[in-house]
Amino acid sequence: MTEQNTQLPRISTGPRFDLWSFGALLIALLVLLPILSIFWIAAHPTEPIWEHLIHSTLPRYLGNSLIIMFSVGALSAAIGTGAAWLIVCYRFPGARWLQWLLLLPLAVPGYLGAYALVDFLEYAGPVQTGLRTTFGWDTSRDYYFPEIRSRAGAIFVLTASLYPYVYLLARAGFREQSGRAHEVARALGAGAYRRFFGIGLPLAQPAIAAGTAIVMMETVNDFGAVDFFGVQTLTTGIFTVWLEAGNAGGAAQIACVILAVILFLVMLEKFSRRRVRFHRMSRSDSRIAPGALKGGAGWLATAVCTLPVLAGFVLPVSVLGHHALTRSEGWMAPGLLKAFVNTFVVGSAAALLTVSAALFLVYATRLSGKRAPRLLLPFTTIGYAAPGAVLALGLLIPLAAFDNGMADMVLALTGFDPGLLLTGSAAVLVYAYAVRFFAIGQGAADAAVQRVSPSLPMAARTLGHSAGGTLLHVYLPLIRGSIATALLLVFVDAVKELPATLLLRPFNFNTLATRAHESASLEKIVEAAPSALLIIFVSLAAVALLARQMIRSL
Repeated sequence: MTEQNTQLPRISTGPRFDLWSFGALLIALLVLLPILSIFWIAAHPTEPIWEHLIHSTLPRYLGNSLIIMFSVGALSAAIGTGAAWLIVCYRFPGARWLQWLLLLPLAVPGYLGAYALVDFLEYAGPVQTGLRTTFGWDTSRDYYFPEIRSRAGAIFVLTASLYPYVYLLARAGFREQSGRAHEVARALGAGAYRRFFGIGLPLAQPAIAAGTAIVMMETVNDFGAVDFFGVQTLTTGIFTVWLEAGNAGGAAQIACVILAVILFLVMLEKFSRRRVRFHRMSRSDSRIAPGALKGGAGWLATAVCTLPVLAGFVLPVSVLGHHALTRSEGWMAPGLLKAFVNTFVVGSAAALLTVSAALFLVYATRLSGKRAPRLLLPFTTIGYAAPGAVLALGLLIPLAAFDNGMADMVLALTGFDPGLLLTGSAAVLVYAYAVRFFAIGQGAADAAVQRVSPSLPMAARTLGHSAGGTLLHVYLPLIRGSIATALLLVFVDAVKELPATLLLRPFNFNTLATRAHESASLEKIVEAAPSALLIIFVSLAAVALLARQMIRSL
């Protein structure tokens, strides 16, 4: 198929104004605005602080971030890859259920897992209280117990929350491998160990590397968990330098360091598979036939796949559920209903804006065929890799300047002060979520539009439909399933987003995420539990969607 066959019917070009190209360029520039703003603020600080950061806090921020990032990446890769290999290649007790249960920790953000773990293991928690009661110990000086609020605690919680990214991609990588290759290796006497390291792992390397890179980027993005554990990282450094020291330029310079780390991870992932090329022998090639694990080996495999689910889902949901169900005053706390409504409204608006803008951008880029939108299109996904705190810093300062300029102009012309239209309302949150999760909408829209046969829009245009009418009456009915999926995923991610919400929310405006964080930071787990459970229940919808897609791929 030639390139022209994959293009949409173009609008007649000429000297007239091209609304579609202009709209595509505008959307792309608005998505890229926070990143460009970060570089500008970092290059023009109001107070020079870079040398002070280098000689004081930056090494600690960077060191903690790198240690946590690589530790969580390595542990998640080991857990996710091992669980995926067992699920794909073997039959053992509970395997049929565990292949879906291993996805559940995706519904528990790292900061919620941190609240539950500390509450469960702290000095006044049930574990240490039970130890003192059982052995007759009086104080913590009578026994040793690991420090929970530590870097190791943050690594544990983030690993338990993020390993499903590796599991998902590794499972797909193992399932797509040639079953005949494994059968030949087995016939030649290769045991399970040699088949895994000689065939399975090398063939699944691209998928595992991609999943590990996602985990490491999400680790760098985290704020709630590391802040709750008292670990100073690059993300917490942005909050400290900007909000406490009042130096936006220094915070932007730390943000540039984070972006450099993200770029390093992307390059590392691409470098790890630069010369890796694998192809299936034929379409009829069979998949790996799972072998049976019986006796102790089977139950050991069950235990290995169950432990991550217990740590990443059962433990936090049980702890938070216990507080929420046994102490009903948490559900009656003032502000919970308002936070729920705020979360639903802002998340829904962000999902609609993100997916609509992404669909417009993809459609307009393919429709116009102009070079500029096509070149900018890949860069609009960078927001998904950038941490929420970085995007918040890149948005708040230029939008605040815009708001103040508009307010001064309206006041001068009319005598009426409109206030801060963007930064003084939830609109700034909607904008931030749209930039942060634009890659989800763009990926879904691009894949869906490509699946529509070019002959259908050509026929619609021949029958007199405009470009907008073709999008509305031809494309949308055919791609509504993909669009609905993208809307759900963006909504769920917006509900869970914490750092950007903390920095950008208007005064006295709470979402479920910020309410849970504020209550937990004040050691009010009872008040935090209902908000946390509502976030988990909403997130389970996305997990169910992933499970449904996995079932379709069987």
